[in-house]
Amino acid sequence: MKVKHKALQGYKRLNTRAIEQIKPNGILFTFSCSQVIDSNLFRHMVLSSAITAGRNVSILKQMHQPPDHPINIFHPESEYLKGLVLKIE
Repeated sequence: MKVKHKALQGYKRLNTRAIEQIKPNGILFTFSCSQVIDSNLFRHMVLSSAITAGRNVSILKQMHQPPDHPINIFHPESEYLKGLVLKIE
């Protein structure tokens, strides 16, 4: 649990700083390759970063790992790569 919390805090700091720095109507590509952070948690972290930065953010595209790294249905942690393409207003 401590590892997950530290990972989330790190991702939040990075994304908040990036969102703050991007000019209006800019694009941000953000990714996580951590097994301990699932897609839902990653999206919520980006939401929290946008709120902290005081910016409106839209998801233009959601991305995942390529087909040569299949996700095992019995091992959800194998969905390790999550990505979002964001428009920062």
